[in-house]
Amino acid sequence: MLPPHTFRRVSALEYLIKDQDLKLPSAPAIAVRILELVKRDDLTFGELGSIIQADPALAGRIMKLANSGLYSLPRKVTSIDKAVSILGLNALKNLALSFVLNKQFQGPKRERFDYDWFWRRSITAAVAGELIAAAIGYRSDETFIATLLQDIGIPVMFSCRPDDYLSVLDEKAVTGLPVTIVEKQVFGFEHQEVGAELLKSWQLPESIYLPIRYHHEPSLAPKGTEMLCKIVNASDRLAAVYYGSGSAKNVQGAKELLSQTFRMNPAKSAALIDEVAEKSVEVLCQFDLEPGRLKPFSQILQEANDELSRLNLSYEMLVIENREAKHRAERLALELKRANEKLRHYAFRDSLTGLFNYRYFQEAMIRELARAERYKHSVSLVMFDIDRFKHINDTYGHQVGDVVLKTVSQYVGRQIRSSDIFARYGGEEFAIILPETSASGAEVKAERCRELVEGLQIKVGNHTIRVTISIGVATYEPEHPTQRTQLIDAADRAMYRSKSDGRNRVTVFTGHDFVAV
Repeated sequence: MLPPHTFRRVSALEYLIKDQDLKLPSAPAIAVRILELVKRDDLTFGELGSIIQADPALAGRIMKLANSGLYSLPRKVTSIDKAVSILGLNALKNLALSFVLNKQFQGPKRERFDYDWFWRRSITAAVAGELIAAAIGYRSDETFIATLLQDIGIPVMFSCRPDDYLSVLDEKAVTGLPVTIVEKQVFGFEHQEVGAELLKSWQLPESIYLPIRYHHEPSLAPKGTEMLCKIVNASDRLAAVYYGSGSAKNVQGAKELLSQTFRMNPAKSAALIDEVAEKSVEVLCQFDLEPGRLKPFSQILQEANDELSRLNLSYEMLVIENREAKHRAERLALELKRANEKLRHYAFRDSLTGLFNYRYFQEAMIRELARAERYKHSVSLVMFDIDRFKHINDTYGHQVGDVVLKTVSQYVGRQIRSSDIFARYGGEEFAIILPETSASGAEVKAERCRELVEGLQIKVGNHTIRVTISIGVATYEPEHPTQRTQLIDAADRAMYRSKSDGRNRVTVFTGHDFVAV
């Protein structure tokens, strides 16, 4: 085992970025200044206004938003100081934070992840949240920011592990499962946790990040946050009406949720759903985002009815066409998933041996060590090198050397479990990650692999070639956490100790010394 380090539970955010060259997004400087100011008891409207005015773009947007239909103020706001006095310190703080975060998390459409689409949906959810709160008489300055940032964990997860998040999108498209369930299957946690931990790290209050943490499970919301958590949940359902794949189904679900949660009658909920689209168009423009073809759902339905009348389609024909379209969509989604899986397979496989490549090995190490730390179990690393491989290449040629590499990898691969990760580390060097395996278990596995290779007779043409391997073993123990690079270095040093001690042997790194088997 490796030298001891202080143990503590890894958060979802730390798990995402552990051992990667990534940093958590930090709160923008102007947002930090605003957050610090509003904590003061003696803060004046003028002080907050002067900070906002220091950013002309921010000041202009806040003035536009304050005068928009979202707030429906009785008279036009003509100064930042006036806007602060009318809207209140918390509201201005949240609006300013919304604008700067939208700017910070912008990016081009990349591999089926469209940042503009993400923000359009988020802003529509924020508008829905404000309208729901107004309809039920709920007053809170945190409603807009909590509903706007409810899914902020998604772009963070995508930026840290884009390939894994694309797998989430593929699985969701094919299975129709909720995104949180698929995220847990792939990551071990979901975007609610990541978003809440990010906002907590920015020192936003619990009244914002706790409703975000539980917005897909409002029944679990801590005391005092239940109502805002329900509003955030409902705002997500209303945003899905305009940004989901099954609009009619989403409308019915939104109406049922508004009725069950807030006792809203059908006429009022239908009007609210329409108002979400009307108000969102105005607010999206304040964020410099194109609203696209965002229309009230009643208008969408009317246009669809008019089109059906024009085409004179019968109900039976419509049902048949809808069924066929659904089957085509499901088939295409499945084909897309298989194609993407095939591309990712080739991206992570060594072309000669078919084993995982160096890149995948490094990512797997990150995941397995984080999982071991999270769930407090061991993980071992076995590294081995084919002895005197250069001599084989020099004597018989590189094509024979390739046969040796493939044969050794095939036979060793038969000795490991399906949960183990076998990779070609580089050249004639290989690595095996053994999840939930102690040092003694890894030692037994390594010795079995050594004996197997020693007994091989590799026939290539008229030649029979025999090879041996030198193996190094190192183990991560939960009571003594260590870093990925330290574990790899320990196994590598143990492997080279095996070589220097005569080759064809196993050496285990015990934390302070090497033990030959």
